[in-house]
Amino acid sequence: MTYLPRTLLAALAAALLAASAQAQMKIAVVNMKTVFDGYWKTKQSDATVKERQGEFEGERKKMADDYERLNAEFRELDKGSRDPAISAEEQKKRKESANAKLLEIREIEQSVANFDRNFKQQITDQITRMRENIFRDIREVVDTKAKAANYNLIINTAAETTQVPVFMFASGLPDLTQEIVTELNAKAPPGSLAEKKDPAAK
Repeated sequence: MTYLPRTLLAALAAALLAASAQAQMKIAVVNMKTVFDGYWKTKQSDATVKERQGEFEGERKKMADDYERLNAEFRELDKGSRDPAISAEEQKKRKESANAKLLEIREIEQSVANFDRNFKQQITDQITRMRENIFRDIREVVDTKAKAANYNLIINTAAETTQVPVFMFASGLPDLTQEIVTELNAKAPPGSLAEKKDPAAK
């Protein structure tokens, strides 16, 4: 959902007042949230992000398993280094092995931290790029329809300010939402609009 500052809200209200005073003004509405959610590229990008997250979680689990294994080995070596039943020389060897294992643990901790940070940045950048491309596609269709029908103003009825809809009521205005969704999905690849079932759902 899009949130708008009060200054922009005031500007929109002024534009509507001016439009009402001019009979030649043509106004239409569009619900951008419905358009965005209904576009096949949005569904595709959501699936791509989920796939990336799944890959991340798989790699993250492997790293976590390695971390637990190294910690178990360290505890065993550390315990063995303090065993009074073995010679001082053997205790020293086990202590050195425990310290080496501790270094491995510290390295994997750093690797995990870097992995988490890099993935977060990469997935954020990817989502931003995909959304920018999607909104560009939508804007092109909206602009084309506005010019073809000579609309002076197209209002996004999904816009909000401080979590309250900017336009509480809009009646009698042409709603282009479904037209835009249909046009955007006209060349959708086969199956791209099908709802994917959640494997965990019963």
